[in-house]
Parts: sequence; structure tokens; C-alpha cells
Amino acid sequence: MVVTRLDPIDRKILAELQGDGRMTNVELAKRVGISAPPCLRRVRTLEENGLIRGYHADVDARELGFEVQVFAMVGLDSQAEAELVAFEDRCRAWPLVRECHMLNGEVDFILKCVAPDLSTFQSFLTGELLTTPNVASVKTSLVIRGAKDEPGVPFDILEERLSRTA
Repeated sequence: MVVTRLDPIDRKILAELQGDGRMTNVELAKRVGISAPPCLRRVRTLEENGLIRGYHADVDARELGFEVQVFAMVGLDSQAEAELVAFEDRCRAWPLVRECHMLNGEVDFILKCVAPDLSTFQSFLTGELLTTPNVASVKTSLVIRGAKDEPGVPFDILEERLSRTA
């Protein structure tokens, strides 16, 4: 497990950056209790090891004119690996698809989509998604409102678990 390779300082760095990825290295070092040069080295190592995948602005989709958010549950005709990879590649190419997750159970994939309006989403649905090879079924659910959208992981739960196993 990757977490066993991380010491408490690394986990604090990740937790702080997850909450505010724009803080300066000096501020980050102060918050985690080390000096700036080793803090920067640790951050670079976390980036190189893929634990920090990037830094992003959390934009308000609705305020930017993307009024429609839809979850699409997609069933495929075939779950052969080549077909799964082909579908995932296609999802990466669609701008309206913001997230794509393969599931087990009744559906094969769930897609989180955004669109400026319902007609734009409908055009994507009927002109792209439903005509994609290997797509057998699509069920959609329009988001009425969001109650929680929290990126990352709950580091407090991780720290609690680690303290019990130590």
C-alpha cells in the first residue's frame, strides 16, 4: 500500500495542498512544520511519484453557463478488454464528458456530463453516445442540485486508521 511509504509530513503536505493548491511553498512548509527547502523537495517527489497529479482551479460550471449536469449509465454489448478500452478512449475525446468510471453491476460505465443547455446534451446523446459502437443502452439522470462535491480524499480518516494500526 502506497500510504505506508508516506510519513506523517508527506500526508500533511498532501492534505494541505488538497485544501489549497495555490499556497506558496513557504506557507506550506510553515503549516506542516518543516523548512521550505525540504518541503519543496518532498512536494517534487510526491509529484514525480504520481501522488500529486496536478493543480486545478475549482470553477463554477453553472456560473460559466453550463446549466445542465447529467449522469449517464452506459451498458455495453461486450466487455472484452479491447471494447472497454475503446469506449474509455472515446469518452476522453468527448468534451462534455467530465468523468468516466467503469463499474461492476448493472451498468458498465457511469459518465458525468455537463452542457450549456438540454438541447446540447441531447445532441451529444443522440448524435455521439448512442451511436457509439458497442453501446447497448444508456440511461440518463439530470442533476437537479448538488449537495456535496468534495475532491480528494479524507485525510483525517486515513490518519485515524493509521494511528490504530501503529
